[in-house]
Amino acid sequence: MSVLKKIHDDLDAAVFDAYNWPTSLSDDEILERLVALNHERAAEEKRGLIRWLRPEFQAKGGSGAVQQELDVLDASDDASDGDDEADAAAAETKPRRGRGAAKKSAGRAAPPAKVAKAAKQAWPKDLAEQTRAVRAALAAAGGLVTTADVARQFKNAKVPRVEEILATLVALGHARRTDSGYAPA
Repeated sequence: MSVLKKIHDDLDAAVFDAYNWPTSLSDDEILERLVALNHERAAEEKRGLIRWLRPEFQAKGGSGAVQQELDVLDASDDASDGDDEADAAAAETKPRRGRGAAKKSAGRAAPPAKVAKAAKQAWPKDLAEQTRAVRAALAAAGGLVTTADVARQFKNAKVPRVEEILATLVALGHARRTDSGYAPA
């Protein structure tokens, strides 16, 4: 076996392990799962849950706070009807989004951002759903959090129950515990 093949196989195994998927999946099954995961993440982002990969770079101030407004470019933003004055007026009120948005927006003053307080999520009744919710909250935090921090993200979540779920996630290797709190594994 060549060194490069071994490295590729090790990388594939690490990715399957990270997603908790069996290594026997076909390409079509992998694609189906990735599409489903993409839809799940999009739904989470609509609810205000952002999973920062590198919060120290992505989240303002490295806090891992949830971003409330996304600056994304619509295809209709690039279409011009020939009315340059109307297009200029629309550009003043419509946020620029997508690649190169910073350059395009550099010439105009940005209005102050309005960040709404994230609404608490309902605490699921089912244990499996509670576990998924706690794991998602932990991942979204982007750094160390306490049991109380996680519990505060939900309506009617009891700290002892959240502690039990976090301990289970640690035992399963989905989270790690430090003296300061919990973090995703």
